This record gives sequence, C-alpha cells and structure tokens, in this order.
Amino acid sequence: MKKSQALFLAFFLTFSSAPRVFAASYAIDADHTAVSFKIRHLFSNVQGTFNQFEGSFDYEPGKPEQASVQAVIKAASIDTNVEARDKHLRSADFFDAEKFPEISFKSTKFTEDSPESGKLEGVLTLHGVEKPVTLEVQIHGAGNDPWGNTRSGFTATAKINRKDFGLGWNKALETGQLLVGDEVVITLEVEGISKKQDKG
Repeated sequence: MKKSQALFLAFFLTFSSAPRVFAASYAIDADHTAVSFKIRHLFSNVQGTFNQFEGSFDYEPGKPEQASVQAVIKAASIDTNVEARDKHLRSADFFDAEKFPEISFKSTKFTEDSPESGKLEGVLTLHGVEKPVTLEVQIHGAGNDPWGNTRSGFTATAKINRKDFGLGWNKALETGQLLVGDEVVITLEVEGISKKQDKG
C-alpha cells in the first residue's frame, strides 16, 4: 500500500471512530414560554404578548459555539388586553399582519459571559425588515422534570427601535410629545423540552 493511501486510511478510521459531539436540542414549550414586550404610550407603558409561536434551540453548557436558536411568532397573535388596540396593531399602521404574518428570529452567535449569562446575536425579521439584534440572556440551567423529560430555561431581553422596522405610525400631543414611544423592550421567558437525537 502506498504511503499516501495508508495515511488517508488512518485518517478515515480515526475520524469515523471518534465520538460525535452534539449540543442538546430542545423544542420551545409554548405552555411554559412567554413572549412579551412593553412600549411607552402617553405617560406610562403598555405591555403585551404574542400568544402563538414556535421554535427550537440547541444548547450545551460550556459550549457556546454549538448554540443556535430559531423561532417564529404569529404577528396576528398580539395581545394587549384591549381588542380595539390589538386590531389597530394588526393593521397596516403597525404590523400589517395580513401582509407580514410572521416575525422570525435566527441566531448567528452565542457568547457566554458566565455559566449564568451570555449574549445571543441574531437576525430579527419584522414587518418584512431584517435587522441584527443582540439579546441579553440569563441561563437558568437544565434538568429532568418529574416525567423524565430534560428541560432547559432562559430569560432573554432586548431593546429595539420600532422605526428601524418600518413601524413609524404616531400622533402628536398638545404638549408636543408623541403618543407612542419608539423603543420597544422585549422579554422572552423560554423553557425548552429535549428532542430525540440521532447519536450515530
């Protein structure tokens, strides 16, 4: 056997016999996850949620390079507890939910600052506009529930300017102030349940 062939065979056997490393893969548990936001209205803040969403994430403690997240939110599921306001938010003045039915996020990088915190970078697509967003993440850990499922939980927060995504509707007040603020504070309380993986 030629030397080059022997080297290739040795490399192949080493690679194929080495254990493959996987990050734990989770499906977002909608029953234990909340997607919420707040924004200034007049002289206080209005809070709301999106009630329909789905997604998944890969995460392994101490291996941030393997982490990834992807999620989709139904824009029409916005809920601020006032139906007339929600109808306006679904309209072309704001989310235009009929034309842009989905809000999506796909991660590009995760950096662990400590075992309990990190930064998640990714692309947020909202109202047909894609923009980079960074979320501050609190890592709550992972473990088994009473039914033998592995779960993992996080809290993530971010601030965005709605105008960056083409959501510019507003009205001027007598004081000269605007009715609605530009900054939106997003808070995600996420719990995932492990998915079966191919360990081969």
